Amino acid sequence: MAYLLTATDRVEIHELPGRYGDAIDDRHWARLDTVFTQDAVFDLRGVGSRVCNGLDDIKVFMETEAAHPRTHMMTNIYAESDENAVELRFRIVALLGKGLTSTASYYDKLVKTDRGWRTYYRYVSSRRRDKRDAEVDLNGIAL
Repeated sequence: MAYLLTATDRVEIHELPGRYGDAIDDRHWARLDTVFTQDAVFDLRGVGSRVCNGLDDIKVFMETEAAHPRTHMMTNIYAESDENAVELRFRIVALLGKGLTSTASYYDKLVKTDRGWRTYYRYVSSRRRDKRDAEVDLNGIAL
């Protein structure tokens, strides 16, 4: 059976990246409760970091280890569902200050809880990928 996402589901799912960005930009770690499940896995190996296991570990990581930009801008937000999962993909452009930016791709697996949609697994990569994991080459620049 395929997951059928309603318009209300899609609106709530599309708000997840914004809630995440606001929590990080405001350094308000308690708001991460509105993004992740209690047992969420946050896999940051694609950006040279570690795997966080559980919401408490994610919050500790954010507070003590993560380097935080001044502002996150979420782009290319796309949700899809099939018989196995609901997935959310988006890109972040982060303003680091002094004219510097950074980008990353986020790949989430979602679950609908009694408090709304939450991410239970997130993979972050500095490289853009699609379902085929094909590299994108734009005029000699690998994305």
